Amino acid sequence: MLTHLNSASHKPARVVVIGAGGFVGNAIASRLEKDGIAVLRLARREVDLLASDAADRLAGLLKEGDSVVAAAAMAPCKTPDMLKDNIVLAGAIVRALARVPATHVVNISSDAVFGDEPLPLTEASPRAPGSYHGVMHLAREIMFAGELKVPVATLRPTLIYGAGDPHNGYGPNQFRRKANKGEAITLFGEGEERRDHVAVEDVGEIAAQVLAHRSTGSLDVASGTVTSFRAVAELAVRLSGKSVAVSGSSRRGPMPHNGYRPFDIAATGRAFPAFRYTSLADGMARAQKAEFPDG
Repeated sequence: MLTHLNSASHKPARVVVIGAGGFVGNAIASRLEKDGIAVLRLARREVDLLASDAADRLAGLLKEGDSVVAAAAMAPCKTPDMLKDNIVLAGAIVRALARVPATHVVNISSDAVFGDEPLPLTEASPRAPGSYHGVMHLAREIMFAGELKVPVATLRPTLIYGAGDPHNGYGPNQFRRKANKGEAITLFGEGEERRDHVAVEDVGEIAAQVLAHRSTGSLDVASGTVTSFRAVAELAVRLSGKSVAVSGSSRRGPMPHNGYRPFDIAATGRAFPAFRYTSLADGMARAQKAEFPDG
């Protein structure tokens, strides 16, 4: 749940987006810039957060009273070495913010911190990660909450899709690109898992509103609707306008999250009553138009 320290929306003086070179960080920075908010975009070329002097370099770029978005991470985190590097990276951010206090910090986490539940996940669901990626994000949440003496908000997006995603992971982004190339889409199993997908623009909008209200606490960022991967693939094919085969395959391991991972998004409605998540159909159509304007 979120608590708003600003009862009315108020533009922050400056927002430093750490990880602005990434998919989510760029979306947040771009959304803030549309409102005329001063944004300092920091990517690896400005500060290498794995360098021994990272905290010093980052502190030198911060101003007391900045709002800070911590979106930098090596993701998806898949190995012990990546987990270690992510802890080093987050530690540099924490040390820098200890030297130059921010007025507000927004940490971009992940729904991977939650375990598998048969009921819709909420902000109060047990944090019991079953992957390196989830462990990494839970460790970051603990570090930010325990070490920073400033207001902190944690956003936990589920599977994010949209134009410009560099990961091209299994799901809307990969399916859309394959369909537009005329390539067949092969599903894991029959694509029967039902998952929630959230548009990257919605993540940017929620982050902007959290910053404007100087919110604290946590919020799951998910559309509230689950869709099978087969239905996602078939939607991608329809949007491409091409004749592309969608077929199943034999599974090589257990079905992720037991094939079902829904969210109760009531907390988003309470925090931001006027906000509505983008439907998967509308979000994929927008991404299609952005990446393939000529059809």
